[in-house]
Amino acid sequence: MSLYHETADVLSAPAGGNLKTRIFTNKDLKSPQQQVYALALETCKWSPVLKGVIDNSDILRHERKLSPMLALLLVHDLLLSKKGIALPATHGLRASIDRHKARLNAEFTRARLRRKAASVEALKQQIDAEFLGEAAGYPRWVRVNALKTTVEDQLATTFADFTRVLSVSEVTASPGKFLHVDDHIPNLLAISPSFQITKTEAYTTGALILQDKASCFPAYLLDPRSEDGDVIDSCSAPGNKTTHLAAIVHSRVPENEERSQTVYAFEKDSRRARTLDKMVKLAGAKEVTRISFGQDFLKVDPGSELFKDVGCLLLDPSCSGSGIVGRDDMPTIHLPEAAGTSKQQPTNSSRKRKREGPDATIEKPQPILVDDDGKETLISSEKELKTRLEALSLFQLTLLLHAFKFPAARKITYSTCSVHAEENEHVVLKALQSEIAKQRGWRILPRGQQVRGLRDWPVRGSIDASSGDHDIAEGCIRSYKDDGRGVMGFFVAGFVRDARADAEDGDGPYLRDDDGHILRDALGMPTLKPGTRSELLGPSDPSRAVLHDSPGDPEEEDSDSDSDDGSDVSSDGSGTSDGDEGEWNGFGD
Repeated sequence: MSLYHETADVLSAPAGGNLKTRIFTNKDLKSPQQQVYALALETCKWSPVLKGVIDNSDILRHERKLSPMLALLLVHDLLLSKKGIALPATHGLRASIDRHKARLNAEFTRARLRRKAASVEALKQQIDAEFLGEAAGYPRWVRVNALKTTVEDQLATTFADFTRVLSVSEVTASPGKFLHVDDHIPNLLAISPSFQITKTEAYTTGALILQDKASCFPAYLLDPRSEDGDVIDSCSAPGNKTTHLAAIVHSRVPENEERSQTVYAFEKDSRRARTLDKMVKLAGAKEVTRISFGQDFLKVDPGSELFKDVGCLLLDPSCSGSGIVGRDDMPTIHLPEAAGTSKQQPTNSSRKRKREGPDATIEKPQPILVDDDGKETLISSEKELKTRLEALSLFQLTLLLHAFKFPAARKITYSTCSVHAEENEHVVLKALQSEIAKQRGWRILPRGQQVRGLRDWPVRGSIDASSGDHDIAEGCIRSYKDDGRGVMGFFVAGFVRDARADAEDGDGPYLRDDDGHILRDALGMPTLKPGTRSELLGPSDPSRAVLHDSPGDPEEEDSDSDSDDGSDVSSDGSGTSDGDEGEWNGFGD
């Protein structure tokens, strides 16, 4: 089956999942998934113009074997693809379009002139702006990857012909190339949404990373410093936050000193772990990061020797996705009229339904929850939504309480891309009220102690959702996708504890037996509690070197081939089934 037939089948399928989900979860496709996705997306984008071109050229009346969907896809490539129709000249489908090439080109020119576009490029800008829809009011947020480049270098190269403006609103106010250097997050730029950043060399080489501003909050708030020890990202794929952490860790290495920190990246789904691995490599973060392929963070022993120096944890678990802009959209496609049929309406997967009658109004669409893979869950009632949110919040709380148990941990950030209090302030409150939080001295990171950019961020947590606790609400950070600040809906809160909170049980820094006697090693030296060594010796102590990447370490053989070819195995060749501490040589280099 040709690329065009497969793409037509994808676009003609009954509603179910967004475009990416339909394509990248379809194992039956013979054509490259990226090629199918690009053709489908661009054809949908241009379909309002192409429909008129096809209708006015009347080719469907002459080519009876050509369906409206196939005609749309083929005419798109004829008129707009640099390589033209991806079929041999003798192929029947191509011949059915080539016979009408002159008429189609003429109608395309008329369509451009009707839109008062002086060139195809000007027409393209119009089409891009129309297609963005809701997203047109949002800039494209681009993180400058400090592992590979600097803001200054990018302003002088990739964005040399951009006009720098003073606010986010100016970036999207009019067509053109505009840029704003963010006021809150270092190394973050807001650029015009129609600019095709993905085609630039800086993007394809990992120097620039597309990442919403709000998505940059967790790593920046965590603020891992060289004295904080190692860092864990508990739910890492696709890798934006992981590589952000790696860039921060890299930038914090003191001058004339070697890096002593490692970012441990967990991803329990093996397929998503491979995506994470590719992202880490592209971003140049491999030396800083060790990836677990298919390992569940919740099944890790916090007391493991490998993690005894973990001082910071970033938690960004699965959530309802209710804050994400346009994630669950299936693009509208305008189909040309088949010969002998009545006028067709544009089709998409919108769940809005029109009531019939003179007072017709558009009903509210049913709520949709979208998971990390883009899979949609249609919520049919408020009760069902509540049940789903309860299940999500229970998992999120479990993850947070598990993070509290890491003995050397001093900083944690918890975040979601949800607007629901059940997943946000309510989880924070329950975590703070837990026994483990009280025993180990965990508390909310006060606004006054947050990094400057987020301390200055004006949108805070809900006081009502925080049970009236003003300090907790102020410690929580929110963003809303419709408030004019150009970001998606998001939530993040930081947790901190005192460096000696784990010694307040009276045992001091040493391990003791059931009778309270200090345990000693073979040389008679007292045995420190896990994590205490890093506090006393410091993260740069040579004794920590065995935990990090070093040539010849038998537990750290290169796992590149394993991750790239899709096999679900650890770096030593063993499977990545759930297991105990002995499985941790499954971390990739």
